[in-house]
Amino acid sequence: MKIFQREQRSLFGEILDWMLTPLMLLWPISLVLTWLVAQSIAGKPFDRALEYNVGALARLITVGDGRNAQFTLPLPARELLRADDLDTVYYQVLGAHGEYLSGEMGLPAPAADEKIVPGEVRMRDDEFRGNTIKVAYTWVQLDLPNARPALVQVAETMDKRSVLATEIVKGVMLPQFVVLPLAVLLVWLALAQAIKPLHHLEERIRARSPDDMSPLEVEAVPLEVVPLVESVNDLLLRLKDSIATQKRFLADAAHQLKTPLAGLRMQADLAQRAGASAEDLKQSLRQIGRSSIRATHTVNQLLALARAEGSGTAMNRQPCDLARLTMEVVRDCVPRAMDKHIDVGFEGAQPGTPGVTVQGNPTLLKEMVRNLMDNALNYTPSSAEAPGIITARVLLEPVNHALVLQVEDTGPGIALAERELVFQPFYRALGTEADGSGLGLSIVLEIARQHHASVTVGDGHPGQVPVGACFTVRFTGTAPGVSTPALA
Repeated sequence: MKIFQREQRSLFGEILDWMLTPLMLLWPISLVLTWLVAQSIAGKPFDRALEYNVGALARLITVGDGRNAQFTLPLPARELLRADDLDTVYYQVLGAHGEYLSGEMGLPAPAADEKIVPGEVRMRDDEFRGNTIKVAYTWVQLDLPNARPALVQVAETMDKRSVLATEIVKGVMLPQFVVLPLAVLLVWLALAQAIKPLHHLEERIRARSPDDMSPLEVEAVPLEVVPLVESVNDLLLRLKDSIATQKRFLADAAHQLKTPLAGLRMQADLAQRAGASAEDLKQSLRQIGRSSIRATHTVNQLLALARAEGSGTAMNRQPCDLARLTMEVVRDCVPRAMDKHIDVGFEGAQPGTPGVTVQGNPTLLKEMVRNLMDNALNYTPSSAEAPGIITARVLLEPVNHALVLQVEDTGPGIALAERELVFQPFYRALGTEADGSGLGLSIVLEIARQHHASVTVGDGHPGQVPVGACFTVRFTGTAPGVSTPALA
C-alpha cells in the first residue's frame, strides 16, 4: 500500500511567496489605475481648449437687421479649427429657433430635457460618424423677443487623448519593468540574509558532541527564534536529567543484581567442593533457590517500573473500579499474610459504589496496589503471639470528594527525614532487614503519576505502639458520588 507523506515546505520559499505574491497581484492593479488616471490627466488640457473654442465661437453670434441670428466665421478661425493633425474637429451653430447657421449639420445635439443655462460651457461624450467624440457646448442668449438661446458646439475625436494617456502610462510603467525584477532580487537577498542566523544555529547544533547537553545561546539568535531555542534548551535539560536518571538506575540495577548473582556463584562453588556432605549440598541449594528468587523479583520489579514509565500518553484507559481492584489484590495477599501471621483486611467503599471509579489502566492500578501491599507485608513484623495488621481502604474525602486509596500497617514506620527518599529506586530505609528490591514504592509513584494522582506517607497509628506507616494515594478529578465512608 502506497503511503502519502506530507510534502515538506521551505520556510524561505513560503516567506518569499507571501512577500512576492501581493507584489505581483498589485502590479496589474497599479497598471489599470495608472491608465485611468492618465486618461483623466490627458483629457484636461484638451477639454480647456474645447471650452476656449466654444467661447470664441459664441462671441461671433450676432443679431442682424432682420432681427435674425447671424454667425460669421472668419477664414483664419476656420483654418485654425481644421489644423489638428491627429483629431478631427467639428463645430455647429444653431439659431434661436433651432435653425442651422453654420458647421456640421449632423452633429448630435444635447439631450432634449437638459436644463438650459445661457453662458455655461458644458462637456459630454458622444458618438459621431462611428467615432467617440468629446463635445463642448454652450447656449447664447440673443436680444430677440420670445427667442430661445442659440446653441454653439465644438467637438473633436479622442485620438490625441489616447496617445497622451498611452505616453503617460509608458512613462510610468516602463521603469517598473526594471524596478520589479530588481525589487524581487533585493527581497531575495534580504530574506537570505535574514535567515542566516538559522543556518548558524544549525551549524552550532551539528558541531556539538553527542554528550553535550549544555543550553544553546539565546543571545545569538533573533527574537523570533528565542522561544524555539528556549524550548530546545528545556528539552536538553529534561533529556540531561533523564540520561542521568537512566545511568543512575542502570548502576543501581547492576549493583542490586550483583549481590544475588554473587551468592549464586558462591553457593555453586561450595556445592562443588570435594567432600561436601549431603546436608551442605542441600543448604547450598536452598541458598541458590533464595538468591534466584531474589534476582527474579528484582528483574520483575525492573520490568514493572519500565512498563510504568513507558506508558505515557499511549496508556489504554478505561473506567476502573478501584474498590474492586483493591479487594482482588488483598485477596491474593491472604496466603502470604497467613504464612507470616499477619492480619490483612479491607475497609471503605464496596465495589460498585458511585464515586470509586477512576479512568486508568487496570493492570497498572493493580500493580500499584500490589506493591503497596508487598511493601507492608515486607516491613510488618509479626508472630503467632502478636500478629501484625495491614488494612487497605478506598474512601472519598468529604470536602472535595477526591478518591483516596490507603494502605496502613503496624510496622516500624518511616522517619520524617526518609519519607521523601523511600520513593527513590533501590532506596532502603536504614536499620531494616526486610526482603525487597527497593523498587516497589518507585513503581507506585510512577503509576500514580500516570493517573494524575499524588502519593504521601505518614504515621499509621498516631499515639500507639507500634506506630506503623500509612501510604495514601489521592486521585484528583473524580466525580462525586453517593456518600461513602470518609477519612478519619
